[in-house]
Amino acid sequence: MEQEIRVIISGGGTGGHIFPAISIANAIRAKRPDAKILFVGALGRMEMQRVPAAGYEIKGLPICGFDRQNLLKNFKVLYKIWKSQRMAKQIIRDFRPMAAVGVGGYASGPTLNKCADAGVPCLIQEQNSYAGVTNKLLAKKAQKICVAYEGMERFFPADKIVMTGNPVRQSLLETTITREKAVASFGLDPQKKTILLVGGSLGARTVNESVLQHLDLVEKSDVQFIWQTGKYYNASINEQLKAHKPLPNLVVTDFISDMGAAYRAADLVISRAGASSISEFCLIGKPVILVPSPNVAEDHQTKNALALANRDAALYVKDADAPQQLLSLALKTVNDSTRLDTLRQNILKLALPNSADIIADEVIRMALKTEA
Repeated sequence: MEQEIRVIISGGGTGGHIFPAISIANAIRAKRPDAKILFVGALGRMEMQRVPAAGYEIKGLPICGFDRQNLLKNFKVLYKIWKSQRMAKQIIRDFRPMAAVGVGGYASGPTLNKCADAGVPCLIQEQNSYAGVTNKLLAKKAQKICVAYEGMERFFPADKIVMTGNPVRQSLLETTITREKAVASFGLDPQKKTILLVGGSLGARTVNESVLQHLDLVEKSDVQFIWQTGKYYNASINEQLKAHKPLPNLVVTDFISDMGAAYRAADLVISRAGASSISEFCLIGKPVILVPSPNVAEDHQTKNALALANRDAALYVKDADAPQQLLSLALKTVNDSTRLDTLRQNILKLALPNSADIIADEVIRMALKTEA
């Protein structure tokens, strides 16, 4: 009888951390159905809803980031860090993990620190081309560091690095819905070209403004739009749209639960340049216009976008230029079948498949203390 495996997976904050974490858990379960998996996240963050929805138990820590605007508020932050460390220690005592996985985000810091202190082997998964603060701090205590970009030796010890790529949501790869049915599921015409606009799980102000400022182009176009605004912006956008005549070719939603259907429906996607999103576009071969967020460490989304644009695998528009250029470029591109085919073929060449399986194998080996 095989030895039982118990794994803690910690981190979150955004879909870019949460979806890879769930994919890793699913891959571990597929290989070892008896595996006990416990997530540890930050209270009040997305993971506290998304993880249970995926069928996994999660414990929440009261951890949060430092307030760089109001330094006095950081006394409360320090207390929350101390409390999270104590709670993480108790969670580890109760669950007795044999391996721990950190995917970045606030909760992974105290959780993996306490796992390492307890002698639990740790693996961290860094999605971006520029390593996050938490993962850089955890690198010394980790046995393995799984990355998706070349050149990560500038952040991590080279002998710990494993090139795996980023795990993506299995639903995107396993969806069997046809394009026609996918388009129809949004109440649109399968005979028309369709553009999907997504700003990440929380939305993107610039992408939204790029549409709001050019509703005349939407109205005149024979192209259809599926527009995920993000929950934060949705009410305001719907209020502004009331002042415009109805646009039957524009579907507006705060969040899309079935991204597999949304991607299948789209002939072209407009997106931020987060690492997880880029990995998804590569694996499904989806033509995309990338609008990197300027509000990230070391402008790493621009580096992500240029890595594709320089290989003619995606189009790139600067955030500052997007309100004026984005919609007209998208309409021009989606109506150019030759351009779409070129983008599709080139982005497929950059895909790193089976990432979750590779990471799951590493985690299982660490848990059982066996060598590759």
